[in-house]
Amino acid sequence: MIRFTSPAGASVSMFEKDAKALIRMMGHSGTIPSAIRAEDIATALQQLDAALQTTEEKSQEAQPSKLQGQDAEEKAVGINVRAYPLIELLKAASAKQKNVMWEQDRSFF
Repeated sequence: MIRFTSPAGASVSMFEKDAKALIRMMGHSGTIPSAIRAEDIATALQQLDAALQTTEEKSQEAQPSKLQGQDAEEKAVGINVRAYPLIELLKAASAKQKNVMWEQDRSFF
């Protein structure tokens, strides 16, 4: 698990695979631990939004019109949904001019 923290809001934890993907979408290397300085958050948020938009468009093109053998409730949770708490943390940090840090969260193990 990876935990994103900022003095601007509540921490966000997610699985490492998803966290690394989102970190890379923000224009960072995926290194853990690391951080985004307050003055760089707006740019990171724009890059993340653009990458998620592209991902969503590709996902919609690749999906069949009906899920075979699955109810709508069983559909996998997409990266866009998983990104929402992080996006909210980034927006809060940008508004309050606070850094965002991330690190391994060992409390889950």
